[in-house]
Parts: sequence; C-alpha cells; structure tokens
Amino acid sequence: MSAAEHTRQVSNLHPAWFYGFNLRMDADKAVCGRLPDSQFVELAVEVFGMLADATRVRIVLALKDAGELSVNHLADILDKQPASVSQHLAKLRLARIVSTRQDGQRVFYRLENEHASRLVTDAIFQAEHSLGGTPRHHHTEAALGAEATA
Repeated sequence: MSAAEHTRQVSNLHPAWFYGFNLRMDADKAVCGRLPDSQFVELAVEVFGMLADATRVRIVLALKDAGELSVNHLADILDKQPASVSQHLAKLRLARIVSTRQDGQRVFYRLENEHASRLVTDAIFQAEHSLGGTPRHHHTEAALGAEATA
C-alpha cells in the first residue's frame, strides 16, 4: 500500500482537535500521523513537552477524576496558588488539552478528550515499571483476569 493510500484510509481516524492543534503552521493536515516521517511527529513531541510538567500532569489527573473543576478547586487540590494553576491551564488550553465552560463569573475546566488522560495514565504506568517488581497496575490486571476465568 502506498503512503498516499495509507493516508486516505487513516485520515478519518484522526480526531478533529488534532487538526486544529496548530503549533507548527507548516504541518500538513493530509499527512498520516502514524508514519515515522509524518509532520505530526513534531506536533506529538510538542504535546509531550506540554505534559512534561508535574503540575500539568496533576491537573490532567484531577480533571480525569472529577470531570470538571474551577481554577480555585484545582488550586486547592494541587495545593498551589490559583494564579499559578491558571497559567498552567492557559497553556493546556492553547494546546487544546483542556477546554472551558463559563457559569456566571466562574470558569470550569475539563479535558478536551481522552487522549491526554490516556497519555498521562500510560506514563504513570511506565513510571511504576521503573520501581522494579510487579507494578500495581499489573496486580489489577491479574485480579481482573482471575475474576473473568472464575
């Protein structure tokens, strides 16, 4: 299969937010994102860079658990100043990782989609592997497998 055919087949699989994530103005939207020479690789590196901050990872985890939170609530959860949390949220919003909903004077933040949450969860699972032994997430998988066979 040629690269052009592959691109046509998988172009419908890319979420719409990914096409709007335009940190690089020269990113060709017709190029398949799963090929090693894709320009989307550069955008993916920028996504990883955006998530390469402990506060932003904690924000993603908090929003994954709660669904939607205000800046002040996030600041309480993270034990950070609201101004600091707001700056991190602004960066995540520019990267289209989070979106907002306004209710009167209050602004609520939520994850734009499940992809950043999945990246963060997988990164934490990978971090568990660095501790040696059997990671906690494998204990959960083993328990679920035992229940399925019972």
